[in-house]
Amino acid sequence: MKPSWSTACPDWEDRILNQQSLIAFEPLFPDAARKAMDVMRALRIVDILGAPEIGDCTRDWVLNFAAAIFGAYDEETGLRLIREFFLLVAKKNTKSTIAAAIMLTALILNWRDNAEFLIIAPTIEIAGNSFTPAAAMIAADEELKEILHVREHHRTITHLDTGAVLKVVAADKDTVSGSKATGVLVDELWLFGKKESADSMLMEATGGLVSRPEGFVIYLSTQSDDAPAGVFKDKLDYFRDVRDGKVEDNKSLPVLYEFPKSMVDSGDCYKPENWYVTNPNMGLSVSCEYLEDKYREAQRANDKKFRIHCAKHLNLEIGLLLRNDRWAGGEFWECSADKTLTLESLLERCEVAVVGIDGGGLDDLLGLHVIGREIGTRRWLCWARAWAHPIVLDRRKEIAPTLQNFANDGDLVICETPTQDLEEVAAICDRVRQSGLFPKEHCIGVDKLGQPALIDALVDVGFNCEGAENQIIGISQGGYLNPAIVGTEKKLSNGTLQHAGQRLMAWCVGNAKVEMKGSARAVTKQASGTAKIDPLIALFNAAMLMAKNPEARKASIYASRGVQTA
Repeated sequence: MKPSWSTACPDWEDRILNQQSLIAFEPLFPDAARKAMDVMRALRIVDILGAPEIGDCTRDWVLNFAAAIFGAYDEETGLRLIREFFLLVAKKNTKSTIAAAIMLTALILNWRDNAEFLIIAPTIEIAGNSFTPAAAMIAADEELKEILHVREHHRTITHLDTGAVLKVVAADKDTVSGSKATGVLVDELWLFGKKESADSMLMEATGGLVSRPEGFVIYLSTQSDDAPAGVFKDKLDYFRDVRDGKVEDNKSLPVLYEFPKSMVDSGDCYKPENWYVTNPNMGLSVSCEYLEDKYREAQRANDKKFRIHCAKHLNLEIGLLLRNDRWAGGEFWECSADKTLTLESLLERCEVAVVGIDGGGLDDLLGLHVIGREIGTRRWLCWARAWAHPIVLDRRKEIAPTLQNFANDGDLVICETPTQDLEEVAAICDRVRQSGLFPKEHCIGVDKLGQPALIDALVDVGFNCEGAENQIIGISQGGYLNPAIVGTEKKLSNGTLQHAGQRLMAWCVGNAKVEMKGSARAVTKQASGTAKIDPLIALFNAAMLMAKNPEARKASIYASRGVQTA
């Protein structure tokens, strides 16, 4: 009889705080799990005093994870019922040892002649982190030395009876092309998120599973040292949804050691007594005293080191809450989102609107922000879009997967022609004008230093940039934006500013840091050249205009329909 189960774990927050298993079901096939765990428990960890067996020195969370993998295999039918697994855990929690032990056990138990198992790492060094303990486990066991042949130079382990091989490879599309692997373990998935070709490379690596009903894929990772991007973000978001029960997929198992959002919001995640949450091996491979020393060291160092420490040792996702010099508005950004808001609904709900524009160099983003003042409530409603030329993806490879995510969302346009960004910015400005919501003057705010090509594009569609009713106005930058920076902070905190909840803007807000320019505050990039904030500066440019309290020129469409009155 086929078992019934769910890989969702909706009570994961209670479980993780009480140090309970994050797997909400027993192994589907207990006999298969028991057989595999007998093998895995007997493997020895040689870098621990006395080279103890795994079963004698490993916490239950590791054994439960492995049992779920091997216990998902139906020996009668040869079918594995759960095929994808994702373990997210902080650094130094024996992740490489887990990888070595699981894949070595799979090789030993495998029945298919000439089967292939892969451990795929993003770099040669990380590949060695998994291969070295696997080779050492074999060297420490006389029986295993009789049946497994280790070739250290090639980082391969061959089963002499079946001809099956375990390969540990550094990521490269050529090294996994045409793979017929039965089992694949992807180590440090966060680093693959920074590789443009990671999706296609992983598809090549896992393509053989189509003809391997017993096959499996395991993703292991710590948090990223930057905002999650690419294949890492896609997998992380998906497995979170499976865990939370938002997506029903009983063939995918998430085991994610991360802080509940309430602990991040309250700052409890920074208290040493809570670090066990993301470090289930606390007291064994992880020392709380060591983490405390490193935490204080990171606090005294630069912002980047602190962020990396929090990501790696506390498994905190890089976002809006990890920096002392962050823009204060970021604390209220997520809770001010209205994901139903679009440009069209903004134009319908508002009595007046203005546009801010910033950026636009060939290796930069061009950001546009529309702010509308809602009828009746007078709340500011905000919607953004950005444009990037292909040269940005080439020169800023580290953020290319992130930008591609925003393009997939529809919030960023990768330009196909040199003037596409300017033409589309002008078209959006014209769309707002056609709605009748632009004030009589000061409709569009741009960097005061200006960009001639942008001004020309706006003039070409009929906007004025001089005279008594000039519609395009230059906005001084740096500390001169202080009124908009402070004003938007206050409006976010008191709920009178709502935005469209776009991932693009959350990223820009997370990239922003505050510097003092005399007695005024200025928002700048946290990392020159890579961390973009142009759409956020566009928001401030628009805010400078909306703060003038422009007079509405016409009633909203809603008002004309009798839905609202001004």
